[in-house]
Amino acid sequence: MATAVKNSDNIASISGQDAGSGHSSLGFRTPPHNFEAEKALLGAILANNNAYDRVSDFLHGEHFADPVHGRIFEAAAKLIERGQIASNITLMNFFEQDGSLADIGGTRYLAELAASMVSIINTAEYGRIIYDLHLKRQLIDLGEQMVNQAFSPEIDHDAVSQIEAAEQQLYDLATTGEFEGGFQDFKTSVITAISMAEAAHKRDGALAGVGTGFRDIDALLGGLHPSDLVILAARPSMGKTALATNIAVNAASDYVPKSENHPGSGAVVGFFSLEMSAEQLASRIISEATEISSDKMRRGTLTNAEFDKLVVASQELHRLPIFIDDTPAMTVSGLRTRARRLKREHDLGLIIVDYLQLMDGGGKSDNRVQEISEITRGLKTLAKELDVPVLALSQLSRAVEQREDKRPLLSDLRESGSIEQDADIVSFIYRESYYLERTEPGQRPDEPMDKFAERVARWQESMERTRNEAEVLIAKQRHGPTGTVKLYFNGMFTRFGDLDTRHNDNY
Repeated sequence: MATAVKNSDNIASISGQDAGSGHSSLGFRTPPHNFEAEKALLGAILANNNAYDRVSDFLHGEHFADPVHGRIFEAAAKLIERGQIASNITLMNFFEQDGSLADIGGTRYLAELAASMVSIINTAEYGRIIYDLHLKRQLIDLGEQMVNQAFSPEIDHDAVSQIEAAEQQLYDLATTGEFEGGFQDFKTSVITAISMAEAAHKRDGALAGVGTGFRDIDALLGGLHPSDLVILAARPSMGKTALATNIAVNAASDYVPKSENHPGSGAVVGFFSLEMSAEQLASRIISEATEISSDKMRRGTLTNAEFDKLVVASQELHRLPIFIDDTPAMTVSGLRTRARRLKREHDLGLIIVDYLQLMDGGGKSDNRVQEISEITRGLKTLAKELDVPVLALSQLSRAVEQREDKRPLLSDLRESGSIEQDADIVSFIYRESYYLERTEPGQRPDEPMDKFAERVARWQESMERTRNEAEVLIAKQRHGPTGTVKLYFNGMFTRFGDLDTRHNDNY
């Protein structure tokens, strides 16, 4: 017991106010540090290399306040990771020519460190003290940087962009090198999985994720699941934005907060519209709800009855928990900042991005493929961080148009294979009528009229059969089967709906 008390006392003295308070006798503040904790940790590692395993997950050389201590830690880590012994003797070769080590005693300092070891038991605690003080020093640097930038007279450095950059830096600081993660025993994993299965069983067949409002899609996917990145891709004019707005309205309409008496349903929706303005998007949603052409709304050719219908519909729609951000060329960091704020203030449950290729990669790479890879990786990280599904729309390459069968394939995803790699679900929209419209038959030279009429009749029959039909192809699903879902599509009001394919006269 005496040893345990002694170790606790040492930790208390090492992490005490005198070593890292930041106050000096001269009356000014110095960055927080604790050289005694650094020496104790290095001494424990040099005395017993097993101590390194307790801090290797989160601690690195740059986290030490004393640069010499950081270099000693890195040198010891290299030897240990090679399977060699790190001690004051084996490290001598690393530092014989190191002038900075010579200034504080040379190789004798290594022997002093080995002798300063308190206990290997407390190694992880020393590591946390060192890492925590490193974070505080980084916070001080970040604060000074924020102040200097705020004083900057440059026009490009507006306040909003500075706030977003600062939030991103704080997020990076909080997540880089964090030591809360690591392995968990299989028993814990099994208990968690059983708890999830029990919750699903209690729902009595209800969706596990956010419902899309489309019967057959929800049956195949089980809804849009938290932490999933869902890609919805199609060629232009296929209805990507229309289907996304339909899903947004359906999810928001079904929103009921989780409580003791209700498992919760639907979602608060954050819609990032990089292509259309918020007003255009709202007009489209109103058109879908009222079955009044958005073109008539725009040109002002509505009848009094239609206008009254718009007013009634708008009173219902404005209650929906949908938040639209139409900032163009948004970066992932900007999107993350705003989504985090929406999650904190309104319990965000679904993010929709329209569309992927219009996002700004942040200028980190001149290669567009690499940029798209970083964007999709960022969206997947955001989905996991906020524990909400992210539905991102995407363009397809022109390769689709060159094939006879124009149903999209995973290889058609535009600009990057990482979209397929990072996504949990990849789906495509395909409308055969879109292509049939562009193949209206013309009479060939010397073609008999009856033959021409026969071809026109076949074309009209195909058009009639496919006019209001769309296919959603689930080409990848990480947690379940793939397949094709047929939907009803109304082109005039760009609205999707469930398609009744049973044709049972007994209903």
